[in-house]
Amino acid sequence: MPELPEVETVRQTLKHFVLNKKIISADLRYPKIIEDEPEIFKQAVSNKKILDIDRMGKYLIFLLEEQTVFIAHLRMEGKFNIKSTDTFYQKHDHIIFHFDDGTDMRYNDTRKFGRMKLVGMNYVDEPPLSQLGKEPFDITEEELYRKIHHSSLAVKTVLLDQHIMSGIGNIYANEICFHMKIDPRTKASRLSKKRTRELIEISVSVLKEAIKQGGTTIHSFDANGIHGLFQVKLSVHGQKNCTVCKNSIKKIMLNGRGTYFCPFCQKKRY
Repeated sequence: MPELPEVETVRQTLKHFVLNKKIISADLRYPKIIEDEPEIFKQAVSNKKILDIDRMGKYLIFLLEEQTVFIAHLRMEGKFNIKSTDTFYQKHDHIIFHFDDGTDMRYNDTRKFGRMKLVGMNYVDEPPLSQLGKEPFDITEEELYRKIHHSSLAVKTVLLDQHIMSGIGNIYANEICFHMKIDPRTKASRLSKKRTRELIEISVSVLKEAIKQGGTTIHSFDANGIHGLFQVKLSVHGQKNCTVCKNSIKKIMLNGRGTYFCPFCQKKRY
């Protein structure tokens, strides 16, 4: 599933291709992706320019003319393609936005898990965005410490909880725990204020580096689509040996998620 860096890369890339283009109509080939009444959604977005694309956590936010806003979540395999309107549709092109310049923005999703929804101009105060925790870039040490100080959840589970801190998914949670040199199963309540501050700082550092690496895709969009699944340099996730001590990486399941860590470099605190 795309995480904050991948969704940010999608946002930046899409802005190169669709800003100030007018949506003349929308085809909803699989309407269940739309969480509104399909006709209401179609009417709302038609004949309006895309003025900007924002992001909160893993959500893309499309800001159109006349204070029209809709959000999109890519879920597992969602991606956008920019195509000429006369190009044949691919099998999993489910939502098609037709522009006035003869191009389309096509949402393609093999599993059909992605979702789009109309929201108001004050979208930060509406569900689901209002239910998100702050991103690592914005949350303070005091705010995060209050949320986790009495928590019985593991550090990695806390990182994945979008209500506590948004934008981090499974891959980067593994990476953050590795750079923290902490066993991902350690209870978050064991973190001191100093370690909580370190958790935020390392989270920011890992995400920024991933965004930087993904930035190379911004000017190289091709027919494979704008999906954000760029190749990043990972220290522990999916690795066989530790990049620091060279010992074997251990993989376990933690709350149903594949969890990679180095038993030698990442110590557990009970």
